[in-house]
Amino acid sequence: MQHMTDAQFRTFLLHGTRTGKLATVRADGRPHIVPIWFLLDGDIVVFNTGEGSVKARNMRRDPRVSLSVDDERPPFAFVLIEGTVEFVDEHDALRLWATRIAARYMGAEQAGAYGERNSAPGELLVRLTPNRIIAQKDLSE
Repeated sequence: MQHMTDAQFRTFLLHGTRTGKLATVRADGRPHIVPIWFLLDGDIVVFNTGEGSVKARNMRRDPRVSLSVDDERPPFAFVLIEGTVEFVDEHDALRLWATRIAARYMGAEQAGAYGERNSAPGELLVRLTPNRIIAQKDLSE
């Protein structure tokens, strides 16, 4: 097992269409984990969600989250990010990031349509600022 460098973990996070698994905490303390589409804006993880979703309600109450991204193929790797989120209440920024995220996961041809859908009223732009990152590669070696 080896630690990834900063450049390696950024490349890892942005490779292909890997989804993140976002962990939030419910009001009663139970964990809530969901897959998300995401991108990086410098050191910040950017994603969007519906304002009525369980994860949005959880993050509004407690902005502390964890995000796990892994490669399930040998020799295996993962990045775990712990940090806090903030919501950006700016429609143009939401549309821009929703479209960029859609291009990553759905391709350039469908990015505009998904970007519009995911920036409609009731959608939120979320920015995750890391305070701890664990990045490991070659786990089976």
